[in-house]
Amino acid sequence: MTYDQMKDALGAIADGVPEEIYHKLNGGIILSPETKIHPKSVGKELVINGEYHNEPYGMGRYIILYYGSLMRSYGHLSDEKLMKKVKEVLYHELIHHLESMAGDRSLERSDAEFLDNYLRKRKQK
Repeated sequence: MTYDQMKDALGAIADGVPEEIYHKLNGGIILSPETKIHPKSVGKELVINGEYHNEPYGMGRYIILYYGSLMRSYGHLSDEKLMKKVKEVLYHELIHHLESMAGDRSLERSDAEFLDNYLRKRKQK
């Protein structure tokens, strides 16, 4: 799937999300062409597929999905299955947005636990 195809499909997915979810997401949803390696990755195996940003003195609240990372993680899948994964990543980041507005950090803790498990497994190898 090309970058432009994913951008169009991501737009269609985003259009299907209820408008209320986007409250205060003033920077919108961005599809970056890059592959973003997690700074704690062992080697370059752990990529970041998406991020939620809340920069009160910068761009505000926005979501970035990384095309290169998504293709590296899921590019072997059919377009239909790939877009299902893109939708999951987008929804994950939207949950970060909603939790941020509610003062909840549950998903952040879950993500930190995932990273801790990843690092623990890598140390065992």
